[in-house]
Amino acid sequence: MSKIDEYIAKRSQQSTEFAKAYKEENQQLQVAVEVRNLRDKLGMSQREFAKMVGKPQSTIARIESGKMNVSINVLNEIADATNQKLTVKFEPVTA
Repeated sequence: MSKIDEYIAKRSQQSTEFAKAYKEENQQLQVAVEVRNLRDKLGMSQREFAKMVGKPQSTIARIESGKMNVSINVLNEIADATNQKLTVKFEPVTA
């Protein structure tokens, strides 16, 4: 476990608010990385990608920066427009 992982685990045990905020931020960043990876794989600019999925470029920028809490509906729209399968899975929490 890295020092940052240890710090996060310790802070999460001490504060439920911290744990909740970290969990939400981590989820948004995971979505951001996946959307950016998909766009890169398609070799598209944000503007081109946004046009393809029917969203403003600013929306794609907010998603990719982790500043937007993206709904499943928006993710489904992105998946449909890019001929991808959206998968949601539950995994056990590791301490």
